[in-house]
Amino acid sequence: MRLGCGAFAAGCVVIEVLGVALFLRGFFPAPARPEPEPPAAPAAPEPMAGASSNWTERPPPLFRKVVIMLIDALRDDFVFGSKGVKFMPYTTYLVEKGAAHSFVAEAKPPTVTMPRVKKPAPSHWKWSELDFLILAGTAGHVLSLGASSFIEEEHQTWYFLVSTLCLALSHESYRSCFLGDDEEPEHCPRVAGEFAGTASALPDRSVSCDMLELDQARQSPSSLDGLRGREKCMALASPWLILGCCRLLRSLNQTGVQWAHRPDLGHWLTSSDHQAELSVLAALSLLAIFALVQSRCSSVAKGALALGLLGVYCYRAATGHVLSPWQQDNKDVSRGIIEARFVYVFVLGILFMGIKDMLKSQVLAAGIPVKTVGLWDVYSGLVLLTALLFRPHNLPVLVCSLLIQTMMTKFIWRPLRHGAAEVTVMHYWFGQAFFYFQGNSNNIATVDISAGFVGLNTYVEVPAMFLTAFATYAGPVLWASHLVNFLSWEPNSGSALRRACFCYALLSSVPVSAYVVLVTALRYHLFIWSVFSPKLLYEGMHLLVTAALCLGFTAVDRAGAKVDAGKVAHC
Repeated sequence: MRLGCGAFAAGCVVIEVLGVALFLRGFFPAPARPEPEPPAAPAAPEPMAGASSNWTERPPPLFRKVVIMLIDALRDDFVFGSKGVKFMPYTTYLVEKGAAHSFVAEAKPPTVTMPRVKKPAPSHWKWSELDFLILAGTAGHVLSLGASSFIEEEHQTWYFLVSTLCLALSHESYRSCFLGDDEEPEHCPRVAGEFAGTASALPDRSVSCDMLELDQARQSPSSLDGLRGREKCMALASPWLILGCCRLLRSLNQTGVQWAHRPDLGHWLTSSDHQAELSVLAALSLLAIFALVQSRCSSVAKGALALGLLGVYCYRAATGHVLSPWQQDNKDVSRGIIEARFVYVFVLGILFMGIKDMLKSQVLAAGIPVKTVGLWDVYSGLVLLTALLFRPHNLPVLVCSLLIQTMMTKFIWRPLRHGAAEVTVMHYWFGQAFFYFQGNSNNIATVDISAGFVGLNTYVEVPAMFLTAFATYAGPVLWASHLVNFLSWEPNSGSALRRACFCYALLSSVPVSAYVVLVTALRYHLFIWSVFSPKLLYEGMHLLVTAALCLGFTAVDRAGAKVDAGKVAHC
């Protein structure tokens, strides 16, 4: 029976209410009740002088020597039969005397050994490796929330998971390219002749037919055969390039507790002595953002995006963070309110055009292309807003995020035909990693409050809260938005979005639920207010962001369902 949207939403509300109740119970520790102390046990007697303890003596060995002898490919009658006394008299003597124990292992080899029978070919091992990594990584992260040291350095957990994921994807790409889908080497034309010659000598024709069917399956195109030579090289190199980007981003912002005091590349760029380098880096980053996003935008959104990114540089130049090419000196530094509001106009315009295209596809049944273009316009508007709120030295984080999404879409997810659940987990993991790549941590002090004042004269509560929350969780939001765009291009986008929504909600709910229980149990811990409580606030805010993202998943899914219904009606 399919669960309706109303029942699913009601269940989510009930779970959230229970989570809030547990949160209040764990966040406000109850006073400790004095318990009667049990009578103290009598002290252990002192050792007597001159007495020897039995713990100082080594126990006598049961056997003086144990020898394990393994003889491979030896007939058992050479030892246990009548020939044993002749060929192996000493071993036979030990067995008959009872000083040795014997065993026999029989192997019955086939009469004809085929080349494909030499190595077992597991049918689903290709996917089980990645599934095992996903399950083990998720479970390990949940278990790590019970230790204060792991919470303080949680970024190390996500860096490790993302790096391991890159290595697993590299192994999968190499295996798919060189071994194919059936775990056998590709491009070996002489194997077919060997199979044909060997199959003709087999007395059992059914076996020969099975071998020929396996050979025909081997000649079917693998998952990377559709790529050209240069694209195949990029598919093999993409996991390593992604791993290099992640390593570079780790050096940009030191976070956590143990290494937060160490100088990083971000401190070097933000110093007044390196303003020229920061200006060049910011300009190149904005150009790279436009190059990576504009390809799928509509023509109007493409122009608005270019002007908006130009406005982002003007805003940072007006506030004095970067050098301005049209100003000889930076003495007339302003607050950049006009420039920021100029960018806000383009952000709202791009979002409006994207939502309009989505509604148009829903009402007029215009088809999937209009819907996907609208979704990508919404995504590009979020990217432009992120570029405005990020500090200039953090723009490379946004560039690397877009670059990794592009590489994984073109060279990993589509060629290797990953399922919706696996793609969702990868988006979630990378979103969490980029949360820490931005410089965030589980400490409230790392929240960038200045993002809530971009384009505002004074403090306005609602816009400031929204801008601060978006700037803090820009990584997870952008990766979730990219997930919706990626799955919308799939043929069965409706079912894929539903699975992705459920998987994403599960990935966010399991750690929160486990952590609420752990905090409740650890409410008398020494670090309850300094370590566990700030992390609980972060998890609560992340749960709200996840709820908003799941509502977006559901809205896009409903729009796609109406588009499909309209297409059927026209047919």
